[in-house]
Amino acid sequence: MNAFDYFFEKSHGLDKDFLIGKNTLSYRELYSSSLSLAAWIQKDIGTGKHVLIMAPNSAFFIIAYLAVLKSGNIVIPIDPSMETENALYIISQINPALAFIDLPANREIKKDNLKLIGPDNIPEAKSTNLQQPDVFEQTAEILFTSGSTGKPKGVMLSHKNLVANTSSIIEYLELTENDRMLEVLPFFYCYGLSLLHTHLRVGGSMVLNNSFIFLGNIIKQLKEYSCTGFAGVPSHFQILLRKTKSFRETDFPALRYVTQAGGGLSTVFIDEFRESFPKVSFNVMYGQTEATARLAWLPPEMYDKKKGSIGKAIPGVSLKLVSPDGQEVSEGETGEILAGGDNIMQGYYKDEKATDEVLKGGWLYTGDLATRDKDG
Repeated sequence: MNAFDYFFEKSHGLDKDFLIGKNTLSYRELYSSSLSLAAWIQKDIGTGKHVLIMAPNSAFFIIAYLAVLKSGNIVIPIDPSMETENALYIISQINPALAFIDLPANREIKKDNLKLIGPDNIPEAKSTNLQQPDVFEQTAEILFTSGSTGKPKGVMLSHKNLVANTSSIIEYLELTENDRMLEVLPFFYCYGLSLLHTHLRVGGSMVLNNSFIFLGNIIKQLKEYSCTGFAGVPSHFQILLRKTKSFRETDFPALRYVTQAGGGLSTVFIDEFRESFPKVSFNVMYGQTEATARLAWLPPEMYDKKKGSIGKAIPGVSLKLVSPDGQEVSEGETGEILAGGDNIMQGYYKDEKATDEVLKGGWLYTGDLATRDKDG
């Protein structure tokens, strides 16, 4: 079992497009292209190796990402706009056997003996026969996130982690094949990847936008492509609500929900959004890369009574609050949030000390403080 097979279990033969918009990509094309590339990767480098992806959101990224998962190798997506020094640091840490690169013309990443593949030279295998090792408990990807020391930390996530968190998110957001997401979050970020995973699994579709700065185009795409969902970090909602009047004044008849994570968004903005779009569900969420993506959510119908809350644990996740000495705190008292579940990371890559500091007794110590009310 692997995450690729889980994502495509019900959707691989769908007669519809997964990517909508300027560049389209059907489910059948995505599935066959990913399988072919996976077979080539496995033949070229084997299994269990590190494969780097450094590219913006695109069909190229998605095909490469899924192919690496299917091939039994470990995918490492990093920011294509990352400073060269930091990119080379990560590359030196993971020592990739292969790299999928799509950078601006004025940038390049070089490393001796590292095979680079771009959008114009994607290889294809003559046969799509692959070894099918059971990799469910093994590392599927490494996501690098900034640590307190400034050096990026590599969060190791297994196929099991990806499947668990994807299943949970689909359940509480009630996603279906009719959902279409306007994707403005990068795929090298766990929040952006979670959108890719969930929509693949349910047979939904996506519209990619790598230029959020052009707000008129965001508004146009939401409306023109009948997007049912939008996901953003606090700055996305602040900009949409305050930098242009046309967003609040536009009717989006297909939009049924939005999600917000990646930090706390002031209730002033949430109230403003809900007032402008009373028929759109606003889902406040909380998570960490170390938890694959998501840990908690605030059901929209509870928002008015629970303003400022991160909500409650999502399906399959347990949360508790503890004091500095590790004892659970009482209702209304402040404690550190601990999380447990099949979505919790395997650890930090090549950093046992940092891993031992946050993974203790089967719990993830998030470093965040909270209080719990009488309703949990």
